[in-house]
Amino acid sequence: MKGISIGGVETCIQLPGLDLCFDIGRAPRSAVHRSRVAFTHAHLDHMGGVAMHVATRALTSQAPPTYLMPAKNVQDFEAMLRAWRRLDRSRLPCHLVPMEPGGSFDLGDGKELRAFATQHTVPSVGYAVFSSKQKLLPSYHGLPGQELRRLRLAGEPITQRVESCDLAFTGDTCIDALDAQPWLYQARLLILEATFLDERVDVAGCRSKGHVHLDEIIARAERFENQAILLTHHSARYAWHEIRAILDQRLPSSLRERVHSLLPRG
Repeated sequence: MKGISIGGVETCIQLPGLDLCFDIGRAPRSAVHRSRVAFTHAHLDHMGGVAMHVATRALTSQAPPTYLMPAKNVQDFEAMLRAWRRLDRSRLPCHLVPMEPGGSFDLGDGKELRAFATQHTVPSVGYAVFSSKQKLLPSYHGLPGQELRRLRLAGEPITQRVESCDLAFTGDTCIDALDAQPWLYQARLLILEATFLDERVDVAGCRSKGHVHLDEIIARAERFENQAILLTHHSARYAWHEIRAILDQRLPSSLRERVHSLLPRG
């Protein structure tokens, strides 16, 4: 995974192994090689790079990209593309997939992308990657391989489908999205926005902008069961060394050891 996320400036999280980006604020060069982009919402720091992304893929003879986005954005997105096509005198080919909370998209290799509800100042969704495997039923544990094979050939159901959430990306949201969908606290990797970190913007001011404050994360410290948490979308008012110091000072140790930050440059 690689990425950048600075509040109001640029967000693009790349998952090369899944040929997927979450958002594409400024179309970093490496993101041009990802054929699928899941947009959380239409603010420019999350969607502004789309014209360059689709145009550069066409210019370099790559397959048309697939863009997933909140269903309420599709009509305006299509209108934007029509305007760019007229201006650029080009086709800008791409596939659009409207996503509603609960909707899913097949990523292949047993993995599925699902949209979930978030709360921001514009229509928005978050995304989670789920994987599923067939696992041996507990009642058959300890049986030798030959016996398991005999049962399977006899048509005996000896496995069950087990599903897990590999990662979840909230995009821009209030903390309410986690409280309304507590399974997010169990995702193996939670990529969570934390735009404001201290008193420079209080919780009420943060919520009015549709974002998460570090105070709200601290208040829920015992709820996070995730193996790892990546905090993103810090306000540009924080320098990287400030972010690290604030997290070290304010997060309880049980949470701090699992929390990482996608630090801004500079």
